[in-house]
Amino acid sequence: MVTVKDISDFIDLLAPYSTKCEWDNCGILVGDESKEVHKIGFALDLTSETLRDAIENKVDLIVTHHPIIFKAQKNFLKGNLAYELASHGISAVSAHTCFDCAVGGVNDILCNILDIKNAIGVPSQECVCPMARIGDIEEMSSADFANKVAKKLGTVCRVADSMNMVKKVAVCGGAGMDFFFESVKMGADAYVTGEVKHHEFLMAKDVGVTVIEAGHFETENPSMAYLKKYIEEEFPDVETVLLKQSNPVKFID
Repeated sequence: MVTVKDISDFIDLLAPYSTKCEWDNCGILVGDESKEVHKIGFALDLTSETLRDAIENKVDLIVTHHPIIFKAQKNFLKGNLAYELASHGISAVSAHTCFDCAVGGVNDILCNILDIKNAIGVPSQECVCPMARIGDIEEMSSADFANKVAKKLGTVCRVADSMNMVKKVAVCGGAGMDFFFESVKMGADAYVTGEVKHHEFLMAKDVGVTVIEAGHFETENPSMAYLKKYIEEEFPDVETVLLKQSNPVKFID
């Protein structure tokens, strides 16, 4: 018998919850850790769309990247997603910043997708262990690299193009500009992340490093298929499914 705790403990081995950022919330967030698990659904976020799909698929457990319960709440009323999970007997486990920094986690996966070799962690005082990664690519122009990012991630990029040749690239999925300057110190020619503010684009131009904003969803969502694969290999008798989740951001020409 495989339980919710068994799945959570295995995720803890892959991406130790102890490495999460102080403000984060990871682990079993909803449900009964002793409940038997026959089917697991995976999604970047828990949304109404994802919940409907989970109920239709009769999953016992949802594993998400972003925490289902993030900040302290004073009530859980009907309509609240955590309440609805519990009322349908569905447990939830979230692996957020612990999976961002894990070996083989979100940012290593992003490096693989973008063909970044010899990637190492970018040190930071913000995290227990390095979250961003920096490594090497086959040298190309910044414009060509931005086009490659857009194609590989199936996205539309916003770019502060320093018109430089790119050989050393740093990445951090999601909202990752906190690690930009440390990456620059390590020789990054380009920095790829999910969210960039206007003043951050400006400072990137000032220091002569190309910054590519590729979308929060797009830079992190691919990791859920990898997490699904890790778990189904360890628990072959448990059925797994990627749940429906639409990108909340639409691009209009």
